[in-house]
Amino acid sequence: MVFDATAGFPESRRRSLVDRITRHAEPYLYTAPALILIVTIMLAPLVLGLSYAFRDVHLLNPFSGGYVGLDHFRTLYEDDNFYRALRNTLWWTGASVLLQFVFGLILALLLDRPFAGRAIAQALVFLPWAVPTFLTGLNWAWLFNPVIGPLPHWLYGLGLMSEPTNILSNPQLAMWGPIIANVWWGIPFFAITLLAALQAIPRDLYEAAAIDGAGAFRRFTSITLPFLAPTIAITVLLRTVWISNFADLIIVMTSGGPADRTQIVASYIFTQAFRALDFGYASAIALVLLVLLLAYSMLIVMLRQVLMDRA
Repeated sequence: MVFDATAGFPESRRRSLVDRITRHAEPYLYTAPALILIVTIMLAPLVLGLSYAFRDVHLLNPFSGGYVGLDHFRTLYEDDNFYRALRNTLWWTGASVLLQFVFGLILALLLDRPFAGRAIAQALVFLPWAVPTFLTGLNWAWLFNPVIGPLPHWLYGLGLMSEPTNILSNPQLAMWGPIIANVWWGIPFFAITLLAALQAIPRDLYEAAAIDGAGAFRRFTSITLPFLAPTIAITVLLRTVWISNFADLIIVMTSGGPADRTQIVASYIFTQAFRALDFGYASAIALVLLVLLLAYSMLIVMLRQVLMDRA
């Protein structure tokens, strides 16, 4: 005997119940395709990749794929190349973010002033951001090549180099090549974002401060920076995470050399995965990088919340 749960309800009551369920489920049905797409494209590969960190996944070994537990992390703990790549990552990320922010802020302050052709200048500023990173790295590698590029000869003419040589082959200077290319490519992100925040600041605040006798520097520190602080926090957070994971320029320009002086954690993951074909070890390194970036992001968010509470 089959029991009908709706048998005791009138027809109108059953319809209203179905209508309520439909109304509550309607938003989820609309978002279901996007959620399925996100799970399929992002979450599923992420979970699969994280599982590789605990398995022996080596493409040259047809019998690999077994569970190895924490063996990859024990190897990573004793891997001097990883610690060198981690130090290089701090230098690469810190210098790139700092220079991008400083030049981006200066450019945003200049573009915030009215002048003829400002709209065209703003469009041109965004141009480097639209250039593919592979092409950016290739162009800058050519510029640093003394055979076909002008930069070594200009530096030699300014007395900054004893002879026109390729800094990408110099272990002491090689990291500056990708950093300069990254700064050129990333300045538009800070410039456009900070410019939008600058244009949202009420102009009457500057007029009132000028009437009170505040100079340009005082107006900048008392009005501009406080209003820009939330935008600066978010943009610095995002760029730090992106640049830490950003190995395109280094792979194109130096491939991590010379002598691993430009090898960062992201490029080391690429080397282990697609050159050594050890996807298990590469996934373990990626998991460690993910944990470090999550810790950094949580620290920045907590610090920003503390500053906002004090304000």
